[in-house]
Amino acid sequence: MKAIRVLSPGGPEVLRWEDLPEPVPGPGEVLVDVKAAGVNHLDLWVRKGLPGLTYPRTLGCDAAGLVRGTGQRVLLNPATGCGTCEFCADGQLPLCRDYSILGEHRDGTQAAAVCVPKANAIPIPDSLSFEEAAAAPLVFLTAWRMIVTRGRLNPSEDVLVWSAGAGVGTVCVQFAKHAGARVIATASSDEKCGKLKALGADVVLNHSREDAVKRVREITGKRGVDLVVDYIGKETWAKSLACLRRGGRLVTCGATSGHDPVEDLRHVFYRQLEILGCTMGSNKELEDALRLLFRGQVRPVIDSVLPMKDAAEAHRRLENRTVFGKIVLTL
Repeated sequence: MKAIRVLSPGGPEVLRWEDLPEPVPGPGEVLVDVKAAGVNHLDLWVRKGLPGLTYPRTLGCDAAGLVRGTGQRVLLNPATGCGTCEFCADGQLPLCRDYSILGEHRDGTQAAAVCVPKANAIPIPDSLSFEEAAAAPLVFLTAWRMIVTRGRLNPSEDVLVWSAGAGVGTVCVQFAKHAGARVIATASSDEKCGKLKALGADVVLNHSREDAVKRVREITGKRGVDLVVDYIGKETWAKSLACLRRGGRLVTCGATSGHDPVEDLRHVFYRQLEILGCTMGSNKELEDALRLLFRGQVRPVIDSVLPMKDAAEAHRRLENRTVFGKIVLTL
């Protein structure tokens, strides 16, 4: 079978469209014939090289396809744990010591076929295309944990979502609106701002030419927002803290601009701010998030669909920040 492989870390040019032996499912696993696979920033980090990873590695944590032997249409939950520890039992799967993600800790979904635990193959309705289903798992799971589980967003609250045109950002905007909150979203271009407005954001800011902190203070009557969603890191961290009200919450799931921001801790303890780390989530959280998708109350935003062999082009587009929503690869 064909798969997107990283033989050793590097730029987009290191991606290889290679022939591999077809995987054989182990105990409790199913073999899924992949029809579509999503592309995420995680793929870029794995391609560039992450501490502790071994190579070669097949990329991809999102996918949708058909279960071999039954023809069941499914999407794949990319996260697994031991299933027996205190964290798995409490629905805190990301804290499990054996927590793993497809495409990072084991070979991923950008391939003709992939083996996953049976519980990770979630049936999808016929009304949902394979492309839409493949765009959903990682960003829906991450956004739900950020907005609902960790962020504890309430209907009366204000939330700021930085660079909301990203795949996870487009879902955070929708989940926050579904929760009844007022959503302030930022983007780097007027075109993306217009798309965010159409997606449901109450206020949109072009952070490339507006002072986002000043505007947030104006919009909230100098109070600040209750929750900030920040997966940018170094570029936005200090601004995120400045945008929060006293006792406000900052939830973070990534650091695309750098992991080492300068921070004035006095802002945190004097104003009693909460800093909430977030990574992926549990099966239950994904099921809760997907329920809104299956009902048609939220939708995955797809920027473009490319042949899987053109994964390198998808990486270049993500790195150039020209993408709104998700890029999906198809076979």
